[in-house]
Amino acid sequence: MKVDVVGRWDIVTFEQAYDDGRRVLPFGEHIEGFVRYVEDGDMIVFIARKERAHFVQGGQWNAPDVEKAAAYNSVLSYAGRWTLDGDVVTHHVDFSVFPNWVGGVQKRKVRVLENGDIALEARLEADTSEARTARLVWRRRPTK
Repeated sequence: MKVDVVGRWDIVTFEQAYDDGRRVLPFGEHIEGFVRYVEDGDMIVFIARKERAHFVQGGQWNAPDVEKAAAYNSVLSYAGRWTLDGDVVTHHVDFSVFPNWVGGVQKRKVRVLENGDIALEARLEADTSEARTARLVWRRRPTK
């Protein structure tokens, strides 16, 4: 069965399941965001902890480093191109809030769930004590 990922998908859950049995919700239970796959091959993803703290001192560029670090730690965003090969979607990263991903690829196994949602899964840090599977569940946003 061909997987159809084109469109906008809203985040439902983001969990990391460690091989040692731990389960971690990187942004907590309350998250928001989306991934959008465009037919022409562009993609963008934005995920954030819901109700992120506002800066108390300064503005976007001159707030204290501790406030900027908290903002960085509560969001994940990147954009680029995407390709689909069977049940694996590859994100070719052009821009990212995490600079180490720029110019690289992020591969995700796509699983279609019974209710029509999709799960994107990736193995992280295999063969280390931090080995885990990241699983993000997305729900297609209805078109208006």
